Amino acid sequence: MDWKALLTDVAIELDLDIGKEHDLLALAQYHVNGHGSRGELNQQLLDAFIRDAERTEVHDVLARLPIDTVWTTNYDRLLEKAYEESGRTVEVKLSIQNLAQARRGRDVTIYKMHGCVTQPHDAVLTKQDYEIYDQSRRLFTDSLKGDFIEKTLLFLGFSFSDPNVERILAKVREQLGQNQRTHYWITRRPPQTCPQGKRTKDEMEYERRKAALQSDDLKRYGIQTIWVDEYFDIPKLLLALEAYVTRKGVFVAGAAHDPSPLEWDQLNELSRALGTKIIKSGYNLVSGFGIGIAEQTILGAFRAIYESAQRQPAERVLIRPFPGNAPLSRRSEIFRRHREDLISQVGALIVVGGNKLADSGDVILSAGVQEEVQIALQLGKPVIPIGKTGHAAEMVWKAACIAPERYLPGIDCTAELEILGSPMSGTNELVGAVVSLLGKAENIASARCRDVNK
Repeated sequence: MDWKALLTDVAIELDLDIGKEHDLLALAQYHVNGHGSRGELNQQLLDAFIRDAERTEVHDVLARLPIDTVWTTNYDRLLEKAYEESGRTVEVKLSIQNLAQARRGRDVTIYKMHGCVTQPHDAVLTKQDYEIYDQSRRLFTDSLKGDFIEKTLLFLGFSFSDPNVERILAKVREQLGQNQRTHYWITRRPPQTCPQGKRTKDEMEYERRKAALQSDDLKRYGIQTIWVDEYFDIPKLLLALEAYVTRKGVFVAGAAHDPSPLEWDQLNELSRALGTKIIKSGYNLVSGFGIGIAEQTILGAFRAIYESAQRQPAERVLIRPFPGNAPLSRRSEIFRRHREDLISQVGALIVVGGNKLADSGDVILSAGVQEEVQIALQLGKPVIPIGKTGHAAEMVWKAACIAPERYLPGIDCTAELEILGSPMSGTNELVGAVVSLLGKAENIASARCRDVNK
């Protein structure tokens, strides 16, 4: 719901036409002036945003992106819920008092500049609220100013009509001059025509000219405009951005109670070589530390890091073991969310082996590895199966040979798949085929991001 819709009843009460009003903050202020309090307006805010706020694909993609700081002028809790449901620990900053607090283990901090629907009495709603913002919420202003200086910001669903943000932009520009970071604003390009006939050709041209002038003016603050033709193009753009920023991450899905058709020394050698080559090829390893495969892959990765002639950050290997104290009743749900969190941070998934010992004593396919493959496919991540290692990997390899576009979309993978499934392939050949496919997947992610931004 936008501000005009929210304040329509207020305008009717004041005998004003909401369609003719542009200063909506003043309209809210008139309402408060007439009532002597803001209790009724607060309740309207609460009711409207609980009733009409809807989660979209944009919320879900944002929650998967490696973003640790979010600033919002929205009052709803859709972002918090999206992050929480994606398995990320959220800290919400609502007031000056809790700015000084820090939640341990937080993944993302959400600053709600104008308050929250959970505390409507403290929301920034009226002209007076904006006038005293620098006094009542000065630390919010200072914190946002610091993020403008130190971080790259992505503006989404923002009109740049907020007076607080305008003041902050002006202060940052005054202090830094031309030495500002580059920020990005995703917005809809004014349409060429109005199908409903609500606006004339001259009005449409005026709107396009004004949008171009605003875009040029924002460059003074280091803000570059990324145009989309329709709002439904924004998720596609964000998905391309997600593919690009995660393209260097590699998740190895594997488990082995039984090493066959290889011997243990062969499987261990392959796993170590895989971890080593992932790092040496410029990729980062992400692991949930499963049984039988992960420790050898991690060992190979760390060897590559510490044997490198150049300084390499240990963070190039992300190890997130599965929660060992998960209650049995929620174990599958918690493990799935853990897998989704890890796989959302990578550009591709490699499958090695994939078996476990059943309660019956039989060796069966690993349900966890199969779930990881399905999650990767749902998120659009390329899946690279080393079929020679048997079990779940062989099953996925056979499926990929039949439907390569599903498992390795857009990738010319025939030669590599043949190597990955051949009993005659050695360790170097297998690892070489994997790295070749990783490179092709990375190139596609980079090209996809460039194409969407044209």
